[in-house]
Amino acid sequence: MTAFTRMAGLALASMATVWSSLACAVDLPKSAEVKQSGALTVANTVDFAPFEYLDADGKQTGIIIDLAGEVAKALDAKLDVQRIPFPSMIPGLAAGRFKIAWETFSATPERLKQVDFIMFLKAGIAVSTTPDKKDSLSADNGLCGKRIGATGGSASDFLIDKLSKDCTDKGQAAIQKSLFNSTADSTQATLSDRIDARMDDATASSYFEVTSKGQLVVLPKLYEVAPLGMAIAKDDKGTADMMVAALSELFKNGTYKTILEKYGMGAYAIKEPYFVNSMDTLRAD
Repeated sequence: MTAFTRMAGLALASMATVWSSLACAVDLPKSAEVKQSGALTVANTVDFAPFEYLDADGKQTGIIIDLAGEVAKALDAKLDVQRIPFPSMIPGLAAGRFKIAWETFSATPERLKQVDFIMFLKAGIAVSTTPDKKDSLSADNGLCGKRIGATGGSASDFLIDKLSKDCTDKGQAAIQKSLFNSTADSTQATLSDRIDARMDDATASSYFEVTSKGQLVVLPKLYEVAPLGMAIAKDDKGTADMMVAALSELFKNGTYKTILEKYGMGAYAIKEPYFVNSMDTLRAD
């Protein structure tokens, strides 16, 4: 083979690589705002770990911050996080002050009168315990007869009553419920063996498992599972199409799952992001 032939072959191979790369590139839709400003602007509280918070160096981090950063990259845009108090988010969207409030909203009929949602996560109620008790509590009817704690007046408080009735209906011992004033109190009670396990928000429980280096572990079963999503301005098709498309790419290439697992939240992944503008469009998963 002559030098010329070798060079020509290398050139053709290089061109093929470039064209292959271009063919794989995804042309994502962009909203008019992102096209004009070159920035993806999202409202966020930056104070709800593990979803968004400031690290020891004062840097914004967390699941939503990481996901928003990756979405901005996919859109070839700069990420602009505007710190907004949670109660001001839906009114701010309705008033047109911003287009995206990226938090972990649950969809309700009242909220859907003012905004739409893009679901990207699921959550529920989980039981956490010390590692030595995980297997026994995870078994069928494993909570029956056990000492389970929760914060008084919380959804977990009422769920324990329901599960306890299920136990007695099956001829099993009732759950021994203990109520506490705070998450910290029920956590300490579990660690000190005053109760066998605690019941709380699943995402918060999983985050404690990570930050405590496994002092408490979360049982695999989730109760009262519900999807969570970011809120967007009502009937804003441009923003809706952009965010669903960009998030879909993160789901497909594994970035979404990697980010969730980084914070111990892999169990709360959903199959795909989707748009919700009425309760009829809400999915079970």
